[in-house]
Amino acid sequence: MVLLLFATAYRTVYSVIASYVVARLAPNRPMGHALVGGAVGFVLSTLGAVAAWNSNLGPHWYPVALALIALPTAWIGGKMRLIQLQTQTAPA
Repeated sequence: MVLLLFATAYRTVYSVIASYVVARLAPNRPMGHALVGGAVGFVLSTLGAVAAWNSNLGPHWYPVALALIALPTAWIGGKMRLIQLQTQTAPA
């Protein structure tokens, strides 16, 4: 149980970082790119949860949590990039 909580925590951090990187590399509309990445993560996590549901691989909350954090973490990563862009273009 503790290991799954740890895995959820580090996956949350990595998801935010990955979404920031996607937004950073986006040629335009960084939030849109980050959210598309989050949507892909949501779909893949949902498919993984459905596939693992009856296979007794562990508690059901873990794959559900991964699906639920996909879009919020993508938004946070995209928002971090937008804030960075705003501070770079703000007058001194």
